[in-house]
Amino acid sequence: MRTIMSALLSNRRTLLLSTLAGATIAPLAGAAQALSTEVVPPVMAWMSWQGGVDLVAVTDASLTQPNVILHVARMVQTPVGSSASGMVFYQPNPAEPPVVMGFVSGDPKVGAYFGPKVFKGTPFETAPVLKAKIVVDETGAPGTVGSKITVGKHVFEVTLAGLTPLVQINRPLGALPFTQQGLEASSADVTLKVNGKPVTVIIPPVGMSGGPAAVWSPTGHYAR
Repeated sequence: MRTIMSALLSNRRTLLLSTLAGATIAPLAGAAQALSTEVVPPVMAWMSWQGGVDLVAVTDASLTQPNVILHVARMVQTPVGSSASGMVFYQPNPAEPPVVMGFVSGDPKVGAYFGPKVFKGTPFETAPVLKAKIVVDETGAPGTVGSKITVGKHVFEVTLAGLTPLVQINRPLGALPFTQQGLEASSADVTLKVNGKPVTVIIPPVGMSGGPAAVWSPTGHYAR
């Protein structure tokens, strides 16, 4: 009798373990199969930053395209190095060539990465690289931030005030050929000085990135 009972208990234990194992493995196997069908493209180019101060604007309400782009960060990381970097486009007279136009960086090697890698396929792909001194001031954050960009004999000073609370953004491919993730706070009060003189700017509802045109972005990245 003891031998029969032991055999029955053993069979029940084996059946119970088999049932539990099947119940556990089946969903996992199904999930693994589902994941295996998803194709995730490799990242071919990327850049990340800390301390971004971005301004896209027009100096005249009649203009249909921005004639001011001051888009910089305190530190930008790329596969080729890190440096304070960004983009400057300033064309006060739309009938004349831009006064300043190009990717700006403290390290020309980092600046040369942006056009052919991150901005490939856009009008910025062949933009020149300009040596610049970039200073970002976040001591007044989250209320106020600013940037100062010195490119040759030109000095651009941006102050963003009236910042909204930070939000997390996750923009897919769209206006630009890369995805965007990060933190942003838009500004309702923008001041621009060029070579020490105030310049009146009008902020469009949407900037170059597809988001707000005047933004503090303490951190984020682009990838494609």
